[in-house]
Amino acid sequence: MATMARASSGLAYPERFYAAASYAGFDGSPNSNNKDISSRFSNDVALILYALYQQATIGPCNVPKPSSWSPVEQGKWKSWQQLGNMASTEAMRLFVKILEEEEPGWYSRASNSVLEPVIDVQMNHNSSVEPVIENGNSFAETKTISAENGSIMETQDKDVVSEGLGSVVVYDQWISPPITGQHPKARYEHGAAVMQDKMYIYGGNHNGRYLSDLHVLDLRSWTWSKVDAKVGPNSVELPSPVNIVPCAGHSLIPWENKLLSVAGHTKDPSETIQVKAFDLHTGTWSVLKTYGKAPVSRGGQSVTLVGTTLVIFGGQDAKRTLLNDLHILDLETMTWDEIDAVGVPPSPRSDHAAAVHAERYLLIFGGGSHAACFNDLHVLDLQAMEWSRPTQQGEIPTPRAGHAGVTVGENWFIVGGGDNKSGASETIVLNMSTLVWSVVTSVQGRVPLASEGLSLVVGSVNGEDILISFGGYNGRYNSEVTVLKPSHKSTLQSKIMETPVPDSVSAVQNVTNPTRDLESEFEVGQEGKIREIVMDNVDSEPMKSKGEETSEHIIATLKAEKEELESSLNKEKLQSLQLKQELTEAETRNTDLYKELQSVRGQLAAEQSRCFKLEVDVAEMRQKLQTMETLQKELELLQRQKAASEQAALTAKKSQGSGGVWGWLAGTPPENADNV
Repeated sequence: MATMARASSGLAYPERFYAAASYAGFDGSPNSNNKDISSRFSNDVALILYALYQQATIGPCNVPKPSSWSPVEQGKWKSWQQLGNMASTEAMRLFVKILEEEEPGWYSRASNSVLEPVIDVQMNHNSSVEPVIENGNSFAETKTISAENGSIMETQDKDVVSEGLGSVVVYDQWISPPITGQHPKARYEHGAAVMQDKMYIYGGNHNGRYLSDLHVLDLRSWTWSKVDAKVGPNSVELPSPVNIVPCAGHSLIPWENKLLSVAGHTKDPSETIQVKAFDLHTGTWSVLKTYGKAPVSRGGQSVTLVGTTLVIFGGQDAKRTLLNDLHILDLETMTWDEIDAVGVPPSPRSDHAAAVHAERYLLIFGGGSHAACFNDLHVLDLQAMEWSRPTQQGEIPTPRAGHAGVTVGENWFIVGGGDNKSGASETIVLNMSTLVWSVVTSVQGRVPLASEGLSLVVGSVNGEDILISFGGYNGRYNSEVTVLKPSHKSTLQSKIMETPVPDSVSAVQNVTNPTRDLESEFEVGQEGKIREIVMDNVDSEPMKSKGEETSEHIIATLKAEKEELESSLNKEKLQSLQLKQELTEAETRNTDLYKELQSVRGQLAAEQSRCFKLEVDVAEMRQKLQTMETLQKELELLQRQKAASEQAALTAKKSQGSGGVWGWLAGTPPENADNV
């Protein structure tokens, strides 16, 4: 039974940011104690918080680089400068997020000194307030115990999501949001995709039956609804009726204003892969016509969107033959291309996971054959079209198949799957730059997250990324929705580090390892790390500056650097303009060639039709010719018979005439003379 509880409404931005800054000691308040800051946070976190505070309150870093070689000042300036043109609102949000990750209870402790409005809210769980003792001080902290679906979940971290969730969401922990509306039927091996703050679920398998229904979950109100999808009209290119058959083991890809359903198992499989499209504007399904040699139909494959192409790998065909072939579908020309990459490809498999990193590297993890499951990792360089098998580091996952994955920045999150014995209970993440595995969280018991054939997508709630899982099979079919909000500390650090570098730095290094250790970036101190971070209002003795003596030299150096940067910028702009022109020309040529190809195809079809008609005419003429030859033979036979008859008659007549004359000459009377 729902109860009424007293809950904090929470401060809105920017007030929430200023409260966080005051608590952390970045605004000159009584809490602003430099030693407390350095002891409370690690060096890299302190630098990030300082940079975000400066970015939020002042804006982009326009101050010159410190002339004196002070590790503290150099580190602070570099942290701020590398944020670039990040918006102040984004900096405020990230500042609060980092503080919440470092000190989850900061808000309740800060609320002791800052009075805040309190409202009554309807909650589906029981709340109790327990004192928390820290440094000898007692703070009131809310402990939330959720009894939803009969499972108990206790959390200490509090981050109230106001739009729709209506419950406490913690970092790196799975929770069940309060879902309303008509739930879809339980299933697995379905397709899932997010577009416009909505998660779409299509098809799947329930009790051995393939499904064709389409459902949508609004991520703002957390309400399910069924989509009344229609079938589009027949086209000239596809004159046969469009039939959207139930399927499972397919892939659902968001593309422009459409959802693309690629491949999948069906009751009566086609010979080649079908690509279906659901138009979100018209609410209609259609089957897209493709060109080139389409791959054999299959299910359990991986389909990865890379730019404007789909990369399809592996799967299992209708005859249960495992595959490890590689195909690419160009979504602009809808043309298939089979890729023969060099190197050793992954062994034939299905139900694996795939992701793309830096728009260049395709990663394949896990999957299964008829006899075993895998935990190997393979990488395909999409530029060189070469397979490799790098060394994995960290907490190597156990073999699994039927898992699901999604990327957030350079992190690849993997959920679920199993090894034909038990489901995988841990949620793991791979840093795609360092290839280091780590475990985010684990679940206990036979829960939907430890299922095979579940789906995992990334959505956004209140501007924050969340992972959303649905369905799966672990001995029973599931239809539960669970969400996880990943912590963003590592993502933020990599974002700060991903800044333009001089031409002398290898671009390959930026691609393969875009994140760098903050301490090695600054290279300060003999021990390689900053021992003490001193922020604003330092009470130490001011040092004598030598700026007056070297100001002219610094100005000259800065001017030279400025001219060099402007020259490089102009070169880059010119090169960018040239590349744009070449791209425009290439697109124009591609369009012309495509039109010419269509024209040639039309002419070829017309010629094929005319050729078919000619073949029919030739067959008829041959038949007539054979008939004429038969008649000719019969005519010749009759003519010979006629000639023979005439010759015989003539001979008989001559014979009769010649006998009467000779008898008269011989004195022999004719026979009739005796009768007289």
